[in-house]
Amino acid sequence: MTEAIEPPAFSIDRPERQLAPIVYASPHSGNHYPTELRAASTLPLRMLRRSEDGFVDELFAAAVGQGSPLLRAHYARVFLDLNREPWELDPGMFETPLPGHVNSSSLRVAGGLGTIARIVAEGHEVYGRKLSFADAERRVQNVYYPYHQALTGLVADTRRAFGYAILVDCHSMPSTGAFGNRDRRRRADIVLGDRFGTTCAPELTEYVQGILADRGLVVLRNNPYAGGFSTYHYGRPGDGVHALQIEINRGLYMHEERIEKNDGFAAMRQIMTDLVAALRRLGPEAFERQPVAAQ
Repeated sequence: MTEAIEPPAFSIDRPERQLAPIVYASPHSGNHYPTELRAASTLPLRMLRRSEDGFVDELFAAAVGQGSPLLRAHYARVFLDLNREPWELDPGMFETPLPGHVNSSSLRVAGGLGTIARIVAEGHEVYGRKLSFADAERRVQNVYYPYHQALTGLVADTRRAFGYAILVDCHSMPSTGAFGNRDRRRRADIVLGDRFGTTCAPELTEYVQGILADRGLVVLRNNPYAGGFSTYHYGRPGDGVHALQIEINRGLYMHEERIEKNDGFAAMRQIMTDLVAALRRLGPEAFERQPVAAQ
């Protein structure tokens, strides 16, 4: 049994009655940095927070009033990344060899950004010592699995009630490419990720892109973010489950260095509120494949 932790791994803001076949999730806006993380890290808190999708859950808070649940992660991404496989771990971070079920060869692990990140911000090493595998097991059992069990339940309940479900995975991205990247230019305002058209009906991506572009935003698809674990794990359009990742340029709504809202926050929140309302109006006839029958 998973032991109780404080705070809990997540919270779900639920409408009085679900009115739309849409689930919103914010896996990277958590801002709880446990004592064990801060004690093991050589970095100050302000540096650890550089990978946090600050305030993204607030940008999408209108979802609840529009009849959709909003799943919010509580723990910081640098503590445990919920948009990864459960066991994407870098063997160089641990005291002893890792079990065979660990995926230590993914590109994310190679880049230092596995389920437990090795680096943060512009390549700064998070830890000043090796971790035990028991550290990773506790994080995965207490934070990762409860979050994804909740998300799985929300998606299944939605599909059962409406015949199909849409998962909107809500994220933010740095305003420029990371240090060492070839592209240090300012990124687009919004990047939509649907794994190159495989995780949701193309009509959904086109619809969202059109709404945001009409607000004057520069919107790209799948570059540089095509969608992470949640997008490809949950997105099964053939089975009536559509998953779309939305990345918002942080420079539009927050001071990236200080992790504080800037003067653009209210405007971006209104744009996301308008998007949520527009998605609620989107009916099943907009999809190329009709929703499957509820089971």
